[in-house]
Amino acid sequence: MFSHIMIGTDDIERSKKFYDTVLAVLGINEPVQNVNDTGQKRLFYIHNGSVFSVTEPINGEPTRTANGSTIGFACDSPEQVKEFHSVAIANGATSIEGPPGLRDNSTGKKHLCYFLDPDGHKICGMYRCN
Repeated sequence: MFSHIMIGTDDIERSKKFYDTVLAVLGINEPVQNVNDTGQKRLFYIHNGSVFSVTEPINGEPTRTANGSTIGFACDSPEQVKEFHSVAIANGATSIEGPPGLRDNSTGKKHLCYFLDPDGHKICGMYRCN
């Protein structure tokens, strides 16, 4: 459905260190790095046909997060959801919406975790139960 998701950061090196470590839990390797035509540094994490990008804001203004938005990453097991959360918290994320665990609602059973990255973006790890 999506070709990519891109978020902003005010500290690209901090974001690289954070996402390199956290996304490694999901088997996502080092990002492709580049500088766009107007000089902003960007990171592109490419995995299984999807791209997650982090960029310095093109307009030069401070990064703002989107209230009400969540970026969800697929996990392979309930244990990976917990590890994803633990590694994120150990590397500067803030835990939100309770501890990782099983949730059962109208969209089915799934293991979830939620945290805010160092720039305040809401991130989710999810494993859907069969």
